[in-house]
Amino acid sequence: MIYPKDKIILDLCGGTGAWSKPYADSGYTVINITLPYYDLLDEKIVRYCISLNPYGILFAVECTPWANSGARWFDERSPREIFYYSKLLVKGLRIIMETNSVFWCIENPVGKMKDFLGNPIMTFNPFEFGDPYTKKTNLWGKFNIPVKNVVEPLVESLDGHTNPIKRFPSKMHLLPPTADRKTLRSITPSGFAKAFYEVNQ
Repeated sequence: MIYPKDKIILDLCGGTGAWSKPYADSGYTVINITLPYYDLLDEKIVRYCISLNPYGILFAVECTPWANSGARWFDERSPREIFYYSKLLVKGLRIIMETNSVFWCIENPVGKMKDFLGNPIMTFNPFEFGDPYTKKTNLWGKFNIPVKNVVEPLVESLDGHTNPIKRFPSKMHLLPPTADRKTLRSITPSGFAKAFYEVNQ
């Protein structure tokens, strides 16, 4: 029997570690490859990740150049910036292809990523897994599809006339345009993270 602590979960570009948290809480060995501690563009880090022979790989690619939500600024991005984020994707894909993990998954908001990876295996909104807000997200990889727990998204909308339906906007959509807004919006919703873990152990 292989115990959870003997199973390594690589959380590439994992940020706060929200996606891998259910694994860490259950005793898996989780290694979060994220700045400023680990740079995925560092060849030594890439070789280290490959040498671990991970049980599972979670890859939340930096969404800055890919997401439709930032499409209006795409033409303003420098070739150097776009190349940087493209290299991150390639490094992560190399780790995935050179290991034999039981499961792996790449996550990114709906946008240009499908031009590189093809059609996603699934697309979801956080409210489909119990977190009442919208953020349409694509998933690619080799994994079991998580079981949904749909709740009503608490967002403002119109009733087809002129009066807004009286609903409470979600906290995610009310975040002020501060420097950390992108970071907060990029945190993997806990409901999805838990559902993903439950069918990928």
